[in-house]
Amino acid sequence: MMSDSIWDPLVEELASRQRADRKVELWLRDDDAVDPTPALDRLLDLTGEFAVPVTLAVIPALTDGKLVGRLDKTPHATVAIHGWAHRNHAPENQKKQELGPHRPRGVVLDDLARGLSRVTGLHGARAVPMLVPPWNRIDAGLISDLGSIGFAALSVYGPPKPASLAVVNSNVDIMDWHGTRGCRDHGLLVQAIVAQLQHAFDGGEPVGLLTHHLAHDESAWLFLERLFAVTAQAEACAWLPISTLIGRGPGKGK
Repeated sequence: MMSDSIWDPLVEELASRQRADRKVELWLRDDDAVDPTPALDRLLDLTGEFAVPVTLAVIPALTDGKLVGRLDKTPHATVAIHGWAHRNHAPENQKKQELGPHRPRGVVLDDLARGLSRVTGLHGARAVPMLVPPWNRIDAGLISDLGSIGFAALSVYGPPKPASLAVVNSNVDIMDWHGTRGCRDHGLLVQAIVAQLQHAFDGGEPVGLLTHHLAHDESAWLFLERLFAVTAQAEACAWLPISTLIGRGPGKGK
């Protein structure tokens, strides 16, 4: 097992679950995929090595067949719909949003329908009808219409709110967006994962790890490699494909 002491809390948590015959569930979402890049190769190679299914949130307006060709060689990757163009429509004094109340509702829904159609048309069975809003923000009033344009699931960040479709949220972001813009402190990330595992044990959601391959520094890659290695050695641990979580239906993906 990993000797680095900051990983001990996770190792111990996984061991205690195994003794209790309780399964630990994690899933991985990576945002902003567009084209094949060295960073995407690194992510796909690393997840492939440890048999970790990865859901890539793909920006429909910016992607094309080049990504299709790369993913055809990567059976453990699925793709979700990352808005339309990842373009901010909020005024400067507000948080960035593509899917906010700043444009007519019909225009936003048309963008999303086009995004779903484009990604599904490109990727076929590899595409899952899940919306991942850019910046993890969406006008609450739009959510009830997502099913009518073909979406089966929504994934943002944080605790899920009840909805008419499956909600499968990420809840541990490895990036320090408001500080270094690199990887967060590994010890703090381990603590966050353990806390989320304990929340899941009490009936909450699985650990939803959020990554952004294009923004990773070496620390982020090292963290992922160590996390995958630790979890791979735990019999009680499973990295789930997104289809399994969506299949659990509306609410919180549990």
